[in-house]
Amino acid sequence: MKKKKREVSGSVHHLLLRAKLFHRCRLHGPITGLLPLISAVSGCLLLLFALLSLLSPSPSSGHGRRHVSLLRHHSSLSSGRLRDELEAESISSPRAVFHIPSSGGSLSRDLWSSRLSSFFHGCSNASSRFLTADQKTQPNRYLLIATSGGLNQQRTGITDAVAAAYILNATLVVPKLDRKSFWKDASNFNDIFDVDWFISFLSKDVEIIKQLPEKGGKAWTPHTMRVPRKCTPKCYQTRVLPVLNKKHAVQLGKFDYRLSNRLEKDLQKLRCRVNYHALKFTDSIRDMGKTLVERMRSKSNHFIALHLRFEPDMLAFSGCYYGGGEREREELGAIRKRWKTLHKSNPEKERRHGRCPLTPEEVGLMLRALGFGSDVHLYVASGEVYGGEETLAPLKALFPNFHTKETIATKAELVPFSLYSSRMAALDFIVCDESSVFVTNNNGNMARILAGRRRYFGHKPTIRPNAKKLYKLFMNRTSMTWEEFTSRVRTHQIGFMGDPNEVRPGRGEFHENPSACICESPEAKDMVPHREIPGVEQEDNNSQNSTAELTTEDDQGLSDTEDIENGNNDAAVRRQSNSLQSETLKSEQPELEEIFSD
Repeated sequence: MKKKKREVSGSVHHLLLRAKLFHRCRLHGPITGLLPLISAVSGCLLLLFALLSLLSPSPSSGHGRRHVSLLRHHSSLSSGRLRDELEAESISSPRAVFHIPSSGGSLSRDLWSSRLSSFFHGCSNASSRFLTADQKTQPNRYLLIATSGGLNQQRTGITDAVAAAYILNATLVVPKLDRKSFWKDASNFNDIFDVDWFISFLSKDVEIIKQLPEKGGKAWTPHTMRVPRKCTPKCYQTRVLPVLNKKHAVQLGKFDYRLSNRLEKDLQKLRCRVNYHALKFTDSIRDMGKTLVERMRSKSNHFIALHLRFEPDMLAFSGCYYGGGEREREELGAIRKRWKTLHKSNPEKERRHGRCPLTPEEVGLMLRALGFGSDVHLYVASGEVYGGEETLAPLKALFPNFHTKETIATKAELVPFSLYSSRMAALDFIVCDESSVFVTNNNGNMARILAGRRRYFGHKPTIRPNAKKLYKLFMNRTSMTWEEFTSRVRTHQIGFMGDPNEVRPGRGEFHENPSACICESPEAKDMVPHREIPGVEQEDNNSQNSTAELTTEDDQGLSDTEDIENGNNDAAVRRQSNSLQSETLKSEQPELEEIFSD
């Protein structure tokens, strides 16, 4: 305002100068009659311009307010309305460039299958050098396991428990499921899995019994202890075997990820036999899961299953921020205090490094950019979504054929499962496993288990968002055309679509990348130009090679465990032996992995 007042005073001063000049030139110019008229007209114009400048608003103020409003609106969880505004602008304004189409656009590949998947298959049969249970199981030596976490974390523990029993030449007692931690599910092993099938299928590999026998006519209380994460066979033989020989019955507590990725091939194949064949859900779970799958397939030949993982606990654990203001910080901060070992979060850093789950809208945009149109049917496996329906609205707008187990099954059908988180998770597991395309929004236990399982059973497409690369793209999406956005998304997702040769050896957990259990068919060499694919076995029915699979750990494990993995076993065992006993007596905080189970 002050600037405009100065402009008016300057205009008045200019008029006075013109009057003086007119007075001086009046005696000298030949056209003295016209000068007063010219001066008067110009002065009026200058005054009019000054008044208009003073009264009119700044030309950019309206646009500026609109820009700030959009930024604030974009940062909020109700980003669906912003998308609608942007789409409307893209139609009405020639300057708008980001318009989301309803179709998936032109494609260079089949969205519903993985490239060259027909040339790869699971292979987990034992070699002739693998001793059977009746050849190696020692009498009066019993191993018990107490698993930890949710359904899929417990599944990894059960799988590794069988391998651990084989390493120790022990009889395995059917593992106990975690009934006390975050998930608070009272289910027993036989409530989730077919225990008789589990025992019979593995009878040639490991002797398994349902309960520990009595000792002297009385109940036998096993000795309890723990082993470190990523414990190698030598670690088990050094730490557990002496105790087992003395006590005869040992229970390993909090048994999740307690076995190394570095195992000889026959032990890796044993893991695969357990995970992909021996662990079958109970008939009631499988029947209900089959019903859900059939109902999805009745709607469309192909469907996507999305493990959304946008629950409050997940967001709190991640330390990410989604623009919900002080309310979001307080709500998620209160949940985050549950894990006292977590460092102070840096949301921008977490997001920049790709550690934050995508929002439902971002997942929808990624899928549309990859080529999935609005006619695709989407099954969403999820708990309570943070922000509720307002958060889900943009995803539902992009994919209106939106389904969950609650929408395709009646309440009466879900009654036997609804009070048990593991049984409900098992139903989602079945639908995700049988889906045409599985999309995961984090790298938790369910995502890992299903990624490995889908590789083993034919490399069915499994999409993992390349969040580190997609982060900047989502932030800047409105400054580019949809075609440019689509091109960049497809480029960033190369290597994240579930193709046979996209994962390097040793990347991730073995349960996610079971490379020792995946074979390439011989005819593949004639069908496609052959090249060695790291981490994939070349099938040879005559080969009995049992060399160790060399992998690299890709996790944040304990430093002592890493020493064990890398061969510095003695020093690591000495350091851990002093602290292990006291560690088991402490009141434990939930392990960090528990939050990623389902």
